[in-house]
Amino acid sequence: MAFLAPSQTSRARRKLFAIDAAIERRVDAHETPTLDHIAYPLSSAADHGMLWHAIGLARAIRTGDPMFAARFSSAMAVESFVTNVVVKSVFRRIRPHRPIDAPLLYGLRRPITSSFPSGHATAAFCAATLLAKGSRSALPWYVLASMVASTRVYVRLHHTSDIVAGAALGVALGYALRPLVAPSSSPEESG
Repeated sequence: MAFLAPSQTSRARRKLFAIDAAIERRVDAHETPTLDHIAYPLSSAADHGMLWHAIGLARAIRTGDPMFAARFSSAMAVESFVTNVVVKSVFRRIRPHRPIDAPLLYGLRRPITSSFPSGHATAAFCAATLLAKGSRSALPWYVLASMVASTRVYVRLHHTSDIVAGAALGVALGYALRPLVAPSSSPEESG
């Protein structure tokens, strides 16, 4: 928001925070044990990109291209560095309030990095963009990415605007990293 005057920036920030707060209240009102059993494990499975690395390994095994896993994991490592070291160091956004004694179910951990942008959302959408290339249908990858990203609001570890920014960054990084993942001489895989 550097293109706005300081007073406009403050106003825009207040509006953004108000939207985040309104969405968080709506999400809180819909918390249930059933959703807990879905959101917490899915969010936890995506910690450190483990879900995506497992999917990359499964694709490598399924397609008979063992180097796919190495290329895919390398791309995800680049995404993680850009997001968690470069971009998050610029922003110092506080995570949503979560009582200290509120349990983090299913092995979920509370990150110590800035809330903005969501690393889970960035990794999810970067992975979806990489996995969609050469797939018969890109939709399932983006649905899974959306599910992972949305869990971060549900478990109160990110604001909605963190998720939106992370998703946009993830798609951009995914497109930028596609050349690293694609084999240079073999035909695109289907799957």
